[in-house]
Amino acid sequence: MDFGMLGAAIVMGIAAIGSAIGIGIAGQGAIGAWKRCYVNNKPAPFILTVFAGAPLTQTIYGFLLMNSMRGKVEAAANAMNPGFALGLGLAAGLAMCFSAIAQGKAGAAGSDALGETGKGFSQYIMVVGLCETVALFAMVFGMIQ
Repeated sequence: MDFGMLGAAIVMGIAAIGSAIGIGIAGQGAIGAWKRCYVNNKPAPFILTVFAGAPLTQTIYGFLLMNSMRGKVEAAANAMNPGFALGLGLAAGLAMCFSAIAQGKAGAAGSDALGETGKGFSQYIMVVGLCETVALFAMVFGMIQ
């Protein structure tokens, strides 16, 4: 078994799992906020879809890092040690996973607040972006190895 290729696959899979969980959490918040708007005969802000979809980007980062790792593992000079690649895949995948989950929670809270008040989108999206930063760092630092 090639542990390097396994590490490349794992980063993608774990990141995608986190995206799915995060989207589920943020989506629940957006749907709840929309429901409250409808019950109160207020306009339901479509912008809440931004919060609901934000955790999806971790899947993209996992895919990009997977391709980078795969290329290094396949390199004739074995540019990346297979054991290191397995560890990197696990660690970076988990970092992206938990980033997506945190982003989903922040997005759900942002949906609730924006749905209730109609104000503060820029502040709420900044917090969602801070959660995103962890996944970006994991991807970029993983790619430069």
